Amino acid sequence: MKQTTEVSGGAAIKRSRLSLRRKQGLIGWAFLLIAAGLIVMMNFYPMVRGFMLSLQTGVGARMEYSGFVNYSRMIGDPRFRQTLITTFTYLLVQVPIMLLMGLALASMLNNKGLKGRGFFRTAIFLPCAVGLVAYSLVFRQMFSFDGLINTILVSSGILETGHNWLGTAWSAQLVIILGLLWRWTGFNMIFYLAGIQNIDSSIYDAARIDGANVFQQFWKITIPLLRPIILLTAIMSTNGTLQLFDESFNLTGGGPGISSMSMSHYIFNTAFTGNPTIGYASAMSFMVFLLVAILAFIQLKVGDRR
Repeated sequence: MKQTTEVSGGAAIKRSRLSLRRKQGLIGWAFLLIAAGLIVMMNFYPMVRGFMLSLQTGVGARMEYSGFVNYSRMIGDPRFRQTLITTFTYLLVQVPIMLLMGLALASMLNNKGLKGRGFFRTAIFLPCAVGLVAYSLVFRQMFSFDGLINTILVSSGILETGHNWLGTAWSAQLVIILGLLWRWTGFNMIFYLAGIQNIDSSIYDAARIDGANVFQQFWKITIPLLRPIILLTAIMSTNGTLQLFDESFNLTGGGPGISSMSMSHYIFNTAFTGNPTIGYASAMSFMVFLLVAILAFIQLKVGDRR
């Protein structure tokens, strides 16, 4: 009788445990379903809807299915080709410089013998906290014909007369690149600094004993051990540059002409100014999405050796 009671008691405890695990599983699935629903609603549905719009032409209620006409239009659109080239110019020039500067600054500011490390770290990171519109307007004023930059260059004898920075194609692009470097280098530096601080200092001590100089330590130890973080920042920087909008819109206005206009700026103009064509703008947006996905895939294949 006692054994029977013990068996029935054990079975009850087992059923109670199973019931508790089932309840926990149901609660977990409930939270996951809420998160999954939000992701579908906020991410995947707009993607699908945007692709559907890219297959339509017309305006408002008169939009109708037209196949891949909008994608064919992109091939023959000189403005799209120009903004594509301009955006990739920003990508190929600005992103490598920014990542290298972030690595170098993180390595220097990790030196325990450097006085004022906290001040320099904060000063370099602070531009990330500045609003995109605010800093674009400040840079626009600095690089205007009678702005601070021309004043300094003329007074120091480097230039005889002021240069029209925002009125010349190459210099307008240069101003945007300088603005991107000023704002985002500190952001990447923080990632690298956190990664360097997680590297065991004994590795550097052993390298110094073996006769490795500072450059050799940086190239042979720091960069290989930071590879995952470098890959992450490269993907984020590529993604951000391909979707560049604020600097093009607020700093140069895309000018002169469309020489400094980014793809996102051109998409905005196509969708919301003049004679808006939502279908064509959606097709260009989907093309940007594909470019981001392809470049991220390539970077993962090249950079991740696991």
